[in-house]
Amino acid sequence: MQKFGYGTGVSVYLMKRSPKGLSHSPWAVKKISKQCDKSSKNVYEERLNVEAKILKDLLHPNIVGYRAFTKSKDGSLCLAMEFGGDKSLRDLIEARNDEELGPFPAAVILKVALHMARGLKYLHNEKKILHGDMKSTNVVIKGDFETIKLCDVGVSLHLDENMTVNDPKAHYIGTESWKPKETLEEGGVITDKADIYAFGLTLWEMMTLSIPHLNLPDENEYEGTEDSFAEDDFDEDAFYEALGTRPALNIDELDESYQKVIELFFICTSEDPKERPSAAQIVEALEAEGLK
Repeated sequence: MQKFGYGTGVSVYLMKRSPKGLSHSPWAVKKISKQCDKSSKNVYEERLNVEAKILKDLLHPNIVGYRAFTKSKDGSLCLAMEFGGDKSLRDLIEARNDEELGPFPAAVILKVALHMARGLKYLHNEKKILHGDMKSTNVVIKGDFETIKLCDVGVSLHLDENMTVNDPKAHYIGTESWKPKETLEEGGVITDKADIYAFGLTLWEMMTLSIPHLNLPDENEYEGTEDSFAEDDFDEDAFYEALGTRPALNIDELDESYQKVIELFFICTSEDPKERPSAAQIVEALEAEGLK
């Protein structure tokens, strides 16, 4: 059993089972951390319940599949899922950044874009579901991009026939750095295009190896000194002002092979949701380029 983490309060364990001599079959189990306080545990358990119900009704090659929802021996809720890979896209981005390898090749980014878009097209068009928290952490990769799957549908929202979230009780949670402008505004109309904005920022992550809008000082500024990065170095006002906008792109590091990726990033991160393409349009455009 290998633990590979899933954020505060929840852990994901990679399990291998060998029933009666059959070959090992990896699968993943999402479980509430024992370290959670009671109030946090209740919140996480409620989300796990919601995620299990949603995931059970989903079946698509680009979305991590449901396996079971039960309790462990210690009474903790456990959501068993298909093993989509032991690395998230964020893990791969951080590893590439640590090794100073520069942006992912354009062909790899386009492949990830197509498979993510196929998963979103299925959620939006067939299931009328807004993922609600698209980002590199919620994309799992197996091997050398052999499979690419979306995960973590626990904060999803229902879409009506107009691709709009119209439930007055619905609350867009998301993650700040990937939130589009309309989710930050009082009374903003939330549609399927909220996922598309975050999708565009996920492509940006693969080009910049950074977190959107989180402009930290260059580590070289501290090299050879006793100083280190401190919380005071983070410009909180600038961060919140930038949320929902299109972050600057490292154009100088990108050659002509990135042209289609850059164009897709720009249109997906338009501040006006109506100017963003749908997931179906993205799939159609990328497949027309011969991508698989």
